[in-house]
Amino acid sequence: MNIAILSRGEHLYSTKSLLDCGLKQHNMEVLDPSRCHVGTLNHQPVLYYGQEIVDDLDAVIPRIGASNTYFGTSLVRHFESMGVFTTVSAESILQSRNKWTCHQILSAHDIPVPDTFLGLTHDPRMILDHFGHAPVVIKLLQGTHGEGVILAESKSSARSIIETLNASKVRFLVQEYIKESQGVDIRVIVVDGCIVASMKRISKSDDFRSNLHRGGQPERYDLSPEEARIAISAAKALQLKVCGVDILPSDRGPLLLEINSTPGLEGIETTTGVDVSQKIISFIERNKTSS
Repeated sequence: MNIAILSRGEHLYSTKSLLDCGLKQHNMEVLDPSRCHVGTLNHQPVLYYGQEIVDDLDAVIPRIGASNTYFGTSLVRHFESMGVFTTVSAESILQSRNKWTCHQILSAHDIPVPDTFLGLTHDPRMILDHFGHAPVVIKLLQGTHGEGVILAESKSSARSIIETLNASKVRFLVQEYIKESQGVDIRVIVVDGCIVASMKRISKSDDFRSNLHRGGQPERYDLSPEEARIAISAAKALQLKVCGVDILPSDRGPLLLEINSTPGLEGIETTTGVDVSQKIISFIERNKTSS
């Protein structure tokens, strides 16, 4: 098969891992989205990479960065219109990238999540009263690797942050702070409806965020039946065939924190020893064979 990875960095671990794995049996290439241009000619979708037309691909693996969501998803949708199999759909990427949209979909499927409110309000007290005097987490709707996430430890500081963000026309949400998680979360990789790997991430002592990009430390972890159920249900709700699901432990049971349509592979592969890239390539093979 001819498979392309949509990525701006061939040197990045995740892209290289997928490339090296796929090359064992398939023709693989990396397409930088910034070098693609798309259009329609004679009522048909066309896609060029530089000056060369691209019309021989069987499948694509999107590795679309958050800063390139608009054009990246447009590119994925164009491949879909050309009949090319994609491991993640454009619509699923968009829904998962917007934290509030994602939260609404998860709630509609009765998946346990932290109490959360959209930050758009003329009076911050209307939101903050739902949380009493407890700390809250304020998150920008678009953000990855723990960026754009603020812990407001008092009601007054939360009100000031909310007023500042609203004045700046920044979209955000306000979420309860799960103190008992103690800077720990669980990352689960789901491929084609099945859990393929999981790990625990532990934050640095001075940071409540456990993201590996922020210095969090990973370790192997075996999921409980409820954690596994939540991860699979979340992937199904967002219609994500490949995703990373982040779960928080809490006193009332595991809560789904976020879902990532382009999860990094380095931390999970090196921590668990699982070849996640091979799982993704095998997923493509199964689907192309069945079609």
